[in-house]
Amino acid sequence: MKNSYLEVVFLIERLHRLFLENVKAELEGSKIYDINNTQALILYNIGEERISVGELTQRGYYLGSNVSYNLRKMVINGFLVQEASLHDKRSTIVNLSEKGLKLYKFIDGVMSKHINSLSKEGSCDKLFVDMVSHLKSLENFWAKGKEAFSFR
Repeated sequence: MKNSYLEVVFLIERLHRLFLENVKAELEGSKIYDINNTQALILYNIGEERISVGELTQRGYYLGSNVSYNLRKMVINGFLVQEASLHDKRSTIVNLSEKGLKLYKFIDGVMSKHINSLSKEGSCDKLFVDMVSHLKSLENFWAKGKEAFSFR
């Protein structure tokens, strides 16, 4: 059990890294150099929403990245529009610019291409549904573990 548990933990990290490498290859293959793979993933997760920086950070999809730094770079490079919240002056709201929407559609096409390739290889929806269920169980265990398993 211990070996399998540790293998899952390390596999999750490797998969995330490999996914980011694939995104990087797609960007470079399309000669898109003014955004990196992590920023592209953040942009994709913003999608067509108007979202606060705090909420985006809480979603926590960005291992090892500084969300504020990446958002600032995306604003500078014209992918995002940033404005102060009308209700809370401490909060900032971001949404995609026209350039950002164009890149969002490109990345969405990349995701569709990946899904189609997986389908041709025989991977099925049920497998992914089951994986999501198992990974969410692990996520819940770890989320509870922060409070329940104090290593003092």
